[in-house]
Amino acid sequence: MREKGKIDPSQFVRQAASALGFDYCGIARAQPLDEDARRLERWLSRGMHGSMAYMENHFELRVNPEKLVPGAKSVITLLLNYFPSQRQPTDAPRISGYAFGKDYHEVIRKKLRLLLEQLKLQIGEIHGRGFVDSAPVLERTWAERSGLGWVGKNGNLINRQGGSFFFIATLIVDIELEYDDPFAKDYCGSCRKCVDACPTGAILDARVVDGSKCISYFTIELKDMIIPENMKGEFEDWMFGCDTCQEVCPWNRFAKPTQEEEFKPLPQILEFSLDDWESLTEESFNKIFADSPLKRAKYNGIKRNLKFIRS
Repeated sequence: MREKGKIDPSQFVRQAASALGFDYCGIARAQPLDEDARRLERWLSRGMHGSMAYMENHFELRVNPEKLVPGAKSVITLLLNYFPSQRQPTDAPRISGYAFGKDYHEVIRKKLRLLLEQLKLQIGEIHGRGFVDSAPVLERTWAERSGLGWVGKNGNLINRQGGSFFFIATLIVDIELEYDDPFAKDYCGSCRKCVDACPTGAILDARVVDGSKCISYFTIELKDMIIPENMKGEFEDWMFGCDTCQEVCPWNRFAKPTQEEEFKPLPQILEFSLDDWESLTEESFNKIFADSPLKRAKYNGIKRNLKFIRS
């Protein structure tokens, strides 16, 4: 029993996360992800990661949180909404909504650092590490185990109250907390909207996404300057990423515009026409999109993508 006047660590985690702007917070017991390890091995063995060789690295780190934080006891999972409130011009090459504002890695890393600092101040000696997307963490599995939603047929975490337009972050700590019940039900049912709508057929019936066929892979991850010819005419004007499977998902009728100021669209995202993108110089690109996710593709990647969807 907690001593009178003592702070409840789990309650404080949730309150602090909310104060930092996170929309949802769930907590799971840190333990090896044996089933996910087998699933990941199968996915990699089938070459569905394409040229993303980094996904083969640090396998043990991905499936065992203690390899990332010695003595790990709890995995805190946080969701941050990025659903845009505005759309691009209809004649513009399309950009995934997550890239409308500032680079989410920097925005969320800052929040995770602040959260860990606050936990140390209020609760005491804690060792932990925060992760967002770029580290070997199976964040969608931890989100399910934390009761925040289920992984849909399109591979995205779906939250019953808010849909799937969320960034997922994790904070692994070495203290015991009160754990949420895992999300045990799959509410996709017999719906196939995302499977049928995927422009390149990357979403398979077996609830597997072939990353090597995804438009996001071709427009962001693929570093070759030539996109395979068999993809011609399949991109539906997507220049950076793709939101098709999310746009058709019935659960995203519950999506609400983000309240995070850092994710508000850059003016150019909302204003640039096709002509503006085609006439964009490298100097202007580097200046305008210095803090944007678009810099991951670099100027030459954006030009390659633009040429491909317009040829």
